[in-house]
Amino acid sequence: MILKDYQIKTLETIKGYLRAIDKEQQEKNIKHASLDAWQNWGRGEYVERKNGLNQDVTNFCLKIPTGGGKTLLATKTIDLINTSLVKKQTGLVLWIVPTTQIYNQTIRSLKDRDHPYRQFLDISSGGKIIILEKTDRFTPSDIKENLVIMMLMLPSANRKTKDVLKLFKDNGGFQSFFPDEDNTQAQSSLLEKYPNLDTFGSKNGFWGRSIKTSLGNTLKILSPIVILDEGQKAYSRQAQETIYDFNPSIIVELSATPPKQSNILVNVFGIDLKREEMIKLDLHVINKSSLDWKDTLRSSVNHRQALENKAKEYQQNTNIYIRPICLIQVERTGKDQRGSGFIHSEDAKEYLIKNLNIQPDQIAIKTSQKDELKEIDDIGGLMSPDCPVKYIITKQALQEGWDCPFAYVLTILTNPRSKTALTQLVGRILRQPYAKKTKVNELDESYVFCFQQNANSLLKQIIRGFGNEGLADLAHQISINDSDVNIINQEKIIKIRPKFKTVAQNLILPVFAIRKNSTWSRLNYEADLLSKINWKSANINSLYSLNLSKEEKKDTEMLATITQNSIDSLQTKTIEQNKNGTYQLDSVFLTRQITDIVSNPWLAFDISHKILKYFTNKYPKKMIINNFIFIIEEARNLLFKEQQRLAKSIFQDLLNKDNIRFFVLKNLGFKFPKKRKINTATPSLIMQKSLFDYVPEESLNQEEKAVAWYLEEQSNLFFWFRNMAKQNYYLQGWQKQKVYPDFIFTKDNKDKDVYVVETKGLHLKNEDTKYKQELFNLCNQQATKKNMTELGLELKDFKINYQVLFEKEWKNKLNQVFN
Repeated sequence: MILKDYQIKTLETIKGYLRAIDKEQQEKNIKHASLDAWQNWGRGEYVERKNGLNQDVTNFCLKIPTGGGKTLLATKTIDLINTSLVKKQTGLVLWIVPTTQIYNQTIRSLKDRDHPYRQFLDISSGGKIIILEKTDRFTPSDIKENLVIMMLMLPSANRKTKDVLKLFKDNGGFQSFFPDEDNTQAQSSLLEKYPNLDTFGSKNGFWGRSIKTSLGNTLKILSPIVILDEGQKAYSRQAQETIYDFNPSIIVELSATPPKQSNILVNVFGIDLKREEMIKLDLHVINKSSLDWKDTLRSSVNHRQALENKAKEYQQNTNIYIRPICLIQVERTGKDQRGSGFIHSEDAKEYLIKNLNIQPDQIAIKTSQKDELKEIDDIGGLMSPDCPVKYIITKQALQEGWDCPFAYVLTILTNPRSKTALTQLVGRILRQPYAKKTKVNELDESYVFCFQQNANSLLKQIIRGFGNEGLADLAHQISINDSDVNIINQEKIIKIRPKFKTVAQNLILPVFAIRKNSTWSRLNYEADLLSKINWKSANINSLYSLNLSKEEKKDTEMLATITQNSIDSLQTKTIEQNKNGTYQLDSVFLTRQITDIVSNPWLAFDISHKILKYFTNKYPKKMIINNFIFIIEEARNLLFKEQQRLAKSIFQDLLNKDNIRFFVLKNLGFKFPKKRKINTATPSLIMQKSLFDYVPEESLNQEEKAVAWYLEEQSNLFFWFRNMAKQNYYLQGWQKQKVYPDFIFTKDNKDKDVYVVETKGLHLKNEDTKYKQELFNLCNQQATKKNMTELGLELKDFKINYQVLFEKEWKNKLNQVFN
């Protein structure tokens, strides 16, 4: 599974924060490590929280909108915690979710060995992973030798519910984690270490306190990593008390709408998802004027059929399967509620079959009492080509956690005065199939059908719904059609301003191209650089200078055993477990950790074998095992740097031999688009010197907006162009990511000098920025070497300059350009 740009940046931030915490802890800052590390990584003030042992608990929130891949990021975060902070890959993860729907969906993904989430966990744990539910039993050896993930429902984490009382009920299934109740000394020792364990009796009682052998107490002594899905639902006082009383080592919240007291480490916006083609927007809302709900249902069925026709054409052209689904919300679903004057699920189903000729197997009812989707899930799910379902009727059962990217149409048949339907269900139809736009407008957008709604109230409901999904910044991309006519796509085609047309159409910006035989093509990182890396020439010698720690960090586990002398006589023993778990020094395991960098598994195995051979010849096996996570992490870092070094070397060699050029050919190079499509409902900046009349406001952050207004004010600027990521001009250099500059502008001088500009915040000065600076410098060098008339085109010579501008420096740099 290829990660999106915002997901990569999210994981880089998490890794940086965890490493900063680790550094604080290494410097003996135990009480406030999370707080002090937050200063350079977090957003806003950090709220410190303590577990049931009064220990500092690292806790942070990933603010990810609906459809942004929270579960994927959670699995990756578990691995980062294990490698960067905990320094072991075994132990317990407590994964807490708020609803049955999310619970079933998550555990199904984690148990499915063919699912990308499970495959990643298998790779990161060396295949040693166990997925459990709260009714399952596990042993100390399970925890010691595996990464164990236990799923738990949030209501089960509330101390006042019947479920949580069962968690803390004495249970013989966990006796192996505790001393025998007759061994009062061992019991006292464990209570001294974990004073918040639930017990029978009292400290001053005749028998003293006896520890309950419950699942709840077992969780407390294992100090789990906690993944808190939909974390905003866990901020009641009792939920917080119960979760922190499990003595977690770290808590990671996943939420689209975290409360104010959350420690937000990463904030992903709706626009990030839109740029990565994750969601179906615009959202069209068709508000029918008819009083009869059947007219609304008929219109939505007709529209779903029109979408299916488009989907079939798309499949013929691409071989990609999409089956548009219509969600229908009714007012009643209970067995005894039909005929009460409210629209019932059976009413809607009957009308679909008898009046609209829909086949019964194409309809599924999803309620708390009747779940016809469960059978579908058991045979491959709604996205399987073998699934016939095109209509899903529900009342509330799909409001949270339900996920099917084939859902395109939402039909609201509830009372027009209802204020909750749209707010709660709009997010269910926003996910883009396969997280990739089809380029067919109808299949890249979503649709809501309702009737007799007040237009202002309708808009407020949808905006609130977008906010609930973490998509508030995209709420303007709603198109309301308050009539019975067909859907009107509120789009407008804008063209280049006439006064800029001649210059803009004659300008072609150079790109890096590679010679293949007698032809030239645009440089492709994977095909032209990565595939040519000779990993046998990789220099990993610096890895051999690592200083391994002699300190053996151990977990202590209290066990009760029967002595040989007497079956009644009991004693305790301490089993010391290496903190890395029971690892074997296995080249195959190490290979799995580096194949995302060294893609050839045979070469990856050779490198892994070479690394392990060196360390086993130099250090005792026990010391290597104790440092194995450290070795893996350093090996990955070094190999990634070598990948970049070798790719750059190949690039430079091809450039020196004139097999890579930075130039323009008739079919290569970037030409400004002649027109752009904009949404008239989207706020736009109207500027006089931009290449197009309108600039979508959402395409500019605050810093970029400041640069745009600055350019507007320059008397000797001819025009400027907002270069859109994923759409317009990009530079492909020796690293994988394409570089999309933010602005292209021309001076109003004789030669119409061209400037290509990338803006960066000062806090973003990092390796990525250094690469962009180096790439831009190379572009400047190459642009001066070639005369544009050599290219055989009708082009005047022009000067082109590439610059990276930082937050507090950009105005000074641009003043130099224009003055």
